[in-house]
Amino acid sequence: MIDLAAYFDRIGYDGPSEASAQVLRDLHALHIASIVFEDIDVQLDRGIDIAPAAVDAKLIAARRGGYCYEQNGLFKRVLEALGFEVEGLLGRVKWMLPAEPARGRTHMALRVIIDGQAWLTDVGFGSALPNPIRFDIDTPQKTAHEDYRMISVDRERRLEALIAGTWEPVYQLSLEPQLDVDYVQPNWFSSTHPTSNFRQNLIIARTTPTTRYNLLNNRLTIREAGGEAEKRVLNAAELAQAARDLFGLPVEADWTPVFERAAARE
Repeated sequence: MIDLAAYFDRIGYDGPSEASAQVLRDLHALHIASIVFEDIDVQLDRGIDIAPAAVDAKLIAARRGGYCYEQNGLFKRVLEALGFEVEGLLGRVKWMLPAEPARGRTHMALRVIIDGQAWLTDVGFGSALPNPIRFDIDTPQKTAHEDYRMISVDRERRLEALIAGTWEPVYQLSLEPQLDVDYVQPNWFSSTHPTSNFRQNLIIARTTPTTRYNLLNNRLTIREAGGEAEKRVLNAAELAQAARDLFGLPVEADWTPVFERAAARE
């Protein structure tokens, strides 16, 4: 079950409640602008509980953010409550990583079927997909920010983004629908294993229709759609301020060690 009224209030949505492509686009855009991507609980060794009640308490009631299993798990339940046909998928992250060695499948994304057409929607990736795109066509598709495309690779579908004239791989998805239980092990790995990117780095990200805000440890990047990036290195106090003012997080006193560690990074 999901409290749709509470979720709509959380993201500022007051439109129709129907299973249409336009509603999917509207919800996707408002979600990634309102519920930020963040791994602060991983950095605090709190672990990540992806049970629906825990996710709703954190992302809706406490106005926190989260990572893919929390974000897309919540979004999947919202869409299902509205009557959408939704499948959870699992994929290998490729973004900013060498081709070898291959990484395990640790990213959750969603495939939504509307009037017989498949759409990729993903509100749980740091450099967020700005809006849903067609899952089953190979041609470039425009979004509020970069162009994206889906291509077939080894009987899977790979999402790519056009960055400075080059198609860069984002992640590669298995076509097999996943059950909720299939995300328990990759969530455990992502939140606890020392080689997990989320154990090693503070990551906070928010995407609006006009601007991307990305924080990696102490490096803040603000990029307007189609514009140049503004980059700054922040100290611990500035990190806390950015978390509050740019990302809308309810900063807690015990987050201070996370900001101090991030500020000390080279």
